[in-house]
Amino acid sequence: MTRKSDPNDDLGASIEQHDRRDRQHLALLLDRYVGQRDRLLVQTTQMGNTEAFIGSVPLEWLDSRVRFASQLPLFRQKFDSQSENVIRDKDTIDEIVQRPLDWSRQLPLTLYLAARAAHKFPAVLVVLSPSWVDDPDAPQWDKRGRARESAAQFLPLDKDRNLGVLDLDADTAIFALDGQHRLMGIQGLMTLLKTGRLQRYNKNKKAIGSPVTTDEIAAQYHLKSGALQRLAAERIAIEFIPAVEKGETREEARRRVRSIFVHVNLMAVKLSKGQLAILNEDDGFSIVARQIAVSHPLFKEVKNRNPRVNWDSATVASKSTVLTTLQALQDMAQRYLTPRFPHWYPSDKKGLIPLRPEDEELELGIREFSNLFDLLGQLGSYQKLENGIETPELRRFSHEKSKGQGNLLFRPVGQVALAQALGIVIFEKRHNPLEIFEKLERFDREGGFSNIEFPKSLWYGILYNPNKRRILVSGRDLASRLMVYLLGGLENNVDIGNLRQDVAKARTFEEKAISFEGKLVKPKEVGLPDPL
Repeated sequence: MTRKSDPNDDLGASIEQHDRRDRQHLALLLDRYVGQRDRLLVQTTQMGNTEAFIGSVPLEWLDSRVRFASQLPLFRQKFDSQSENVIRDKDTIDEIVQRPLDWSRQLPLTLYLAARAAHKFPAVLVVLSPSWVDDPDAPQWDKRGRARESAAQFLPLDKDRNLGVLDLDADTAIFALDGQHRLMGIQGLMTLLKTGRLQRYNKNKKAIGSPVTTDEIAAQYHLKSGALQRLAAERIAIEFIPAVEKGETREEARRRVRSIFVHVNLMAVKLSKGQLAILNEDDGFSIVARQIAVSHPLFKEVKNRNPRVNWDSATVASKSTVLTTLQALQDMAQRYLTPRFPHWYPSDKKGLIPLRPEDEELELGIREFSNLFDLLGQLGSYQKLENGIETPELRRFSHEKSKGQGNLLFRPVGQVALAQALGIVIFEKRHNPLEIFEKLERFDREGGFSNIEFPKSLWYGILYNPNKRRILVSGRDLASRLMVYLLGGLENNVDIGNLRQDVAKARTFEEKAISFEGKLVKPKEVGLPDPL
């Protein structure tokens, strides 16, 4: 018996057939309109009085077509060929639409693209400027100096102008309005792929050091053959705005474009160093620092206790109840653990970015850093926290309101300097950690970390500026060297002699030095205390 066909099945098959035919027609239509290199399928956006067009392009296309605003014909006579920046003067100051290029950023951005599997650049905002824009006699301008048409040649493919084709012929200049350093990084990547090397520059595009090669990058980041070459075909989002809208004068258009650049940058809030440390999944020291910040008893949040870590700011106010900052913990981790894990941070000075350590190494780093705070937490100064004394009382100087103990262990700069010294002594000099902390505990008990604002303190003039009566951040490395010496980690007579001279210089004011007894003496009379 023959089974009758189900009408619903026939209807479904017919709909599917129509859909397939429509998709084929659409594919042929798109091939016809966007199958050329100088045409791009885009979607329109409209905010304020500016229509914009969003699409995506391969990285190699961006490299070949998009330029910096300083390279436009408008600035040909005011162009610094070395830095590729516009020369600022009375003729150009009202025309400039970009901040100066910083070429020291090119290599790190290029290496980010080359080395990170999960790399991602935000969309680049560019301006379309056909040649007639800079020609006041072009027929596209009317007698009143107003544009008869938009600088963007857009062909809509639907009745609402939501989707269409943007004509990007060779006569149209395209320059980056927001994203010029992303463009710089992509240009560096293309140079690397084409030549096998990329030069490192300072901010003014003066060559420094030796070039980085593709072989070095492949070896450093364990890249497979062909991985770099495939990057050229990756696609990045791009948003186009016209240099001139229909009905605008050239002056009105210039003001609009400059305004958009300012507004884009005003609306984008830069992440703080602390926020970057929270988010960083590649830097081993950041990962270790934030794990310690939430897990170690000295820092983790406890009910009915003020937070001990400032997660956002890099500084601590004298009245703040936090003990440290996440940024300081990251600096401490880097300086303490670098002698233990030197490969976590590239040391060849070629700008290579760090590669995320293996999980086993990260766990070991977390244990090592946690052990450091287990021992530091036993110092008398930190034990005061357990007795209910708040950090402002321990941090503030005696000359501040609500006098304090002026203890450098409650200042990020002092914490970082101590961590750096301990990393050197424990991991480089291989001293016994327990013996080292016995010395520290005795030094702390005798007030060695407190009252640093007084001349008798070893840190006077080094971490405390008596003229400005505040912390001296620039003295951190000298303080670290002095701590290494005190802990018995400095044995070379030349190094000790250099340390003595630097300490004397730091304690010299108007050709008179202050001895550790608080007396005015000649700089050469300032010696060093005995090691602990």
